[in-house]
Amino acid sequence: MYGQRSWGTFSIVACDPERVYWGAAVSTKPLAVGAVVPWAEWRVGAIATQAMSNYQYGPSGLALLRKGATATEVVDRLTREDSQREHRQLGVVDRRGRAAAWTGKKCLASASHIVGEGFSCQGNLLAADEVVPAMAAAFESTRGSLARRMLATLRAGAAEGGDRRGMESAALIVVHRRPWFERAWGDQWLNLRVDQHRRPIVELERLVDLEEANARKLVAWHASQVRKRRSRSH
Repeated sequence: MYGQRSWGTFSIVACDPERVYWGAAVSTKPLAVGAVVPWAEWRVGAIATQAMSNYQYGPSGLALLRKGATATEVVDRLTREDSQREHRQLGVVDRRGRAAAWTGKKCLASASHIVGEGFSCQGNLLAADEVVPAMAAAFESTRGSLARRMLATLRAGAAEGGDRRGMESAALIVVHRRPWFERAWGDQWLNLRVDQHRRPIVELERLVDLEEANARKLVAWHASQVRKRRSRSH
């Protein structure tokens, strides 16, 4: 992921353009993967920066996406200006669901990426070449919320071995807004992190269960308030 001899990460960036969600999910061996790899902004896009991570790919990439750059343009721009690009790995999905990725020639094997409709899966220092293809297949075949589809993607990668050193951390970001959201709330629909855990993806799934349940309660409460106001107006 970051730091000397600590690379080895598998991730997905994805969007659900119909429901207007963007997100990223990742797992690895080193701690604090959620502080470095996944980035997302509502109606802008999502980014994963890994291998010998260039942290600036996150904020700089979102800034480019915010100005209307496509995923391909962001990948080209960030890597072209980086002298260490052959050590980097990058996945990007833009506001329209177009995805692009980069895997430098000096990323530690097995390192690869697969770009599909509305997503990109990428990984390096993996236990097997099958990790990334399994991830892509899982995302494409899974139904449900974007968080659920990304969790299925991580599970599929882990089932094929994931990070060859094992997995101890995981993170998931989903950004979304409802019309009635206060601006002060931001766009972090889900922002969950697990560190130093024997089964980080399983724990991440438990946290998603809790947070999605809370989100459903919030949406239901707001809908009830809207109905009350309408009934009082008649």
